[in-house]
Amino acid sequence: MQDALEAALARVHVAPVDTIVAGRTDAGVHALAQVVHFDAVHARPLEAWVRGVNTGLPETMAVLWAREVPAQFHARTCALERTYHYVLLNHRVRPALLAGRVGWVHQPLDVSRMQEAAGFLIGRHDFSAFRAAECQARSPIREMRRVSVSRRGEWIVFEFSANAFLHHQVRIMVGALVWVGLGRRPADWVGELLASRDRRLGAATFAPDGLYLTGVRYDPSWGLPTEYKRLAWFMA
Repeated sequence: MQDALEAALARVHVAPVDTIVAGRTDAGVHALAQVVHFDAVHARPLEAWVRGVNTGLPETMAVLWAREVPAQFHARTCALERTYHYVLLNHRVRPALLAGRVGWVHQPLDVSRMQEAAGFLIGRHDFSAFRAAECQARSPIREMRRVSVSRRGEWIVFEFSANAFLHHQVRIMVGALVWVGLGRRPADWVGELLASRDRRLGAATFAPDGLYLTGVRYDPSWGLPTEYKRLAWFMA
């Protein structure tokens, strides 16, 4: 998708464009609020960076807004916080119209147990036990600021906010919480897993289908939008 965006930007810019994104997403993961910066040699009206670029993008992508920012701005390193949601269908029958857009567990899940387990993830920790083997981050230390698990009928919605995330971290955390919800592990097992720093002791990495990057927060001095539109029902 980054290649498609750079190609569409290059058509408007009439020159090659290299982009920097706020957060990388795996194949199959969705982004509702990705932030991207690039250096433009040729000036264009802000509307051209929105409507003009959108004409060259696939139908699964759209630019929502554009702003000029100082040269010191960096979409990734200036980000103060990222938020992800994971949407899970908890129903005996697999999703059809939403296939590829939500995760699925057919067995009943105990949300109260999952909520208890999620509490162990909050705070500044070494998240090595929730890190993919191919993760290239220099440090496994991350500050998890908010974690919530809620049921909305047959849907279960996970929300994670942190200063940054490791490769596959959210999907691995969801997998661990699902094990607790299924009764395969007690709630405090998540705390023990975190303390172990051993990825081999955890649950399998959950499917990417239901994962969404839903927000990136910056210092207000950059003049970027402070709130994103509610682009999906699960963020309401």
